[in-house]
Amino acid sequence: MGWLNLEGKVAIVTGGACGIGRAVCEGLAEVGANVVVADINEEGAKEVAADLNDKFGGNHVATGTDVTSKTSVDAMIQAALDAFGPPRRIDILINNAGINIPRLLIDPAGKEELTEEIWDKVVSINQKGVFLCAQAVAREMMKSGGGGVIINMASESGMEGSEGQSVYAATKAAIYNLTRSWAKELGKHNIRVVGVAPGILEATALRTEEYERSLAYTRGITVKELRERYKKAAIPLGRSGKLSEVAGTVCFLASDRAGYIHGTVINVSGGKTRG
Repeated sequence: MGWLNLEGKVAIVTGGACGIGRAVCEGLAEVGANVVVADINEEGAKEVAADLNDKFGGNHVATGTDVTSKTSVDAMIQAALDAFGPPRRIDILINNAGINIPRLLIDPAGKEELTEEIWDKVVSINQKGVFLCAQAVAREMMKSGGGGVIINMASESGMEGSEGQSVYAATKAAIYNLTRSWAKELGKHNIRVVGVAPGILEATALRTEEYERSLAYTRGITVKELRERYKKAAIPLGRSGKLSEVAGTVCFLASDRAGYIHGTVINVSGGKTRG
């Protein structure tokens, strides 16, 4: 706990009710940070905050947040400032909220083709949401005299592309350059901006049967074959990643131990490449 020196730091985690977000909330709470669990699923966020309080103590809080709405994001910021202090400040933002809806650019059968509605939904959450949250938190960090860390959740697919997941991969590619660009702007205020790019991870509640059916369809294979491909992917470590391993990376990057890591994206993918 003491090695990271995150005790008492205030951290907002968007999309904190499940999957990577929940694991990150648990990791931060375990090392003593005060966690704001933000999620559009407010009841889920409340359950996670209550669980953190039971397991790790403290006064972790939840807020129902739609990251695509500036009004909702502003309310999230206010909830974080009201929950902890003095001093009233936000030290860490984990921009984790995101969705993935597999679709083909062209589907001759007309079953799983990318539509304008799906494009707008994925881009709004995965890109606009990251922008709104980063802007609001960075503004508060600067008001507090500077200093802080913004960690954006990218994806290995953002560098490689992904069959049947073009819009998702495109939004994650954008995260790479938002991270680098904001690092150039915010570094002068001692605000670090870093990205984390997970590869194939253990199954979570987000890997639903509907998602797997759609993804398998876009790749012309069965769900069973898709699941086998997860196991046979070209990962030098020979296994899927653990959510706790992503969370551990985030905790390190949020700490002063990573004080010179800025404007880059860290792969957490077991060495996976297309080669």
